[in-house]
Order: sequence, then structure tokens, then C-alpha cells
Amino acid sequence: MKIVYIASPYAGDTEANTEKAIDYCAFAVSRGVLPLAPHLLFPLFLDEDDIEQRELGLSFGITLLDKCDELWVCGDEVSKGMAAEIKTAQEIGIPIKYFSRQEAMACP
Repeated sequence: MKIVYIASPYAGDTEANTEKAIDYCAFAVSRGVLPLAPHLLFPLFLDEDDIEQRELGLSFGITLLDKCDELWVCGDEVSKGMAAEIKTAQEIGIPIKYFSRQEAMACP
């Protein structure tokens, strides 16, 4: 089964962005792939408001990205963290797909 890294905004309105990330993961499952969304996991035990812990979480995500088959960039904006994920995927040759919020919400 293909593993896809789900990149979507998290910082800012974390409650709304968490709900969107959950929707993006459901979209990925509807496409027959295994979604990996580190920003749904790491905030459970890392403090997003602590700069060191946020950077640690971002580095954990980059490590996991290297294990994925594709990067899916979801939503209508690219955050600073997502930009780093996109850059890394380009550098290591991982295919990148882009999905707008509307595309992802059109899934059955």
C-alpha cells in the first residue's frame, strides 16, 4: 500500500486546521492510500507554542517524509512548515501532488 505524507496548515487556528487535516486524511483513505499526517500526532505530546518543541516536531515530520511514497499538499495555502516539507520532497525526489480544499472535500 502506498504511504502518503499529508501536508496542510496547522499553526494559527489549530482547532480548525486539525479538523481539515482529519478531512484530508479521510480523502487520502478514499483514494486507497495510507495517510501520514504528523501534525495530527506530534501536537499530542509536543508543545506547538514552544519554539524548540515545534522545531523538533517539524524535524520528526521531515524524517517521516523520507519514508513516504508521495507528498500530498492539501488546502489553499502553503505554510512555512509545508514549504519546508515541499522543499525536502523535491530534494529527495518524492512525487508531490496538490489538492485544493474543494478537491479534497469532493470525495465520496
